[in-house]
Amino acid sequence: MKALIQRVARAAVTIGGETAGAAGRGHLVLLGVRDGDSEDDARRLADKTLRLRVFPDDAGKMNRSVCDIGGDILVVSQFTLYADTRKGHRPGFGRAAPPERAEALYNAYVAALRAELGAGRVATGRFGAMMQVELVNDGPVTVELNTD
Repeated sequence: MKALIQRVARAAVTIGGETAGAAGRGHLVLLGVRDGDSEDDARRLADKTLRLRVFPDDAGKMNRSVCDIGGDILVVSQFTLYADTRKGHRPGFGRAAPPERAEALYNAYVAALRAELGAGRVATGRFGAMMQVELVNDGPVTVELNTD
């Protein structure tokens, strides 16, 4: 699994003009699921996401996690994180998990986040939908976490 995490002042995802999920200060997580990933990978990646220290402490050092600051998380499925661009100009997606398996692991990741933060602090888009994502990147700070 792969999570591209952006520290945000706020973020929102809309589907067909309707807001599906939104977050205040915290993380926007673009989540990709690879063929062969497991529920254990989802739980471990969620734990790393929750403990990632990218928010400033009183001295301005990145030393606080989303849990420490009482932040929110918006999770958006992103199978294109496993794009293969080694040949030609059109990406291939053979390394991404099949949709049914990817959705189950996406849901396991979200459930692990919600178990720690509470359901009200973890928002999502809709798996497999065409979505528009808006964000105000804070920093900017962008970090990739993976279970590879």
